Amino acid sequence: MPAPLPKELRDRFARLIEEGLSGREASRRLQVSAATGARWRRQIHASGAAQIAPMGRPPGSGKLAPHVGFFRELLAQDPDITLFELRDALADAVGITVHHSAIAGLLKRLGFTHKKSRWWPPNAVAPR
Repeated sequence: MPAPLPKELRDRFARLIEEGLSGREASRRLQVSAATGARWRRQIHASGAAQIAPMGRPPGSGKLAPHVGFFRELLAQDPDITLFELRDALADAVGITVHHSAIAGLLKRLGFTHKKSRWWPPNAVAPR
C-alpha cells in the first residue's frame, strides 16, 4: 500500500493557497495531481489544513467480524478444532462460505495461536 503524501508538502500547498493561488496552480507547482490539489483545497477551506486521512479498511469490518463470538465459543468448546472444521461449522450454522486462511487471519488478530508442544513426538522424516 502506498504511503500518504507528507505533511510538509500539504503545509506548502496550504501556504500557496493562502497566497492566492488556485488549487490547480498550486498542485501544478508542487507536482501533485489536479484531483489531489482540488481535494486538499476543499479540506483547507473547510478545516484550515489538509489532514492525512487514515488508510486501509477500518478495523472490525469484513465478512467475519459479526461472527467473532461464534468462533470464540467453538474454540472454547474444542481448542484443537482445525481451520477446516471451523470453516465448515460456520457454513453449516450461518451459511457463509469463506476461505480457511481468512479464519486463520481473524484468529491471529484475536490472539489465538497454535504452538507445537515441546513434548510432542518428533517428526519421523526430520533429520536428527
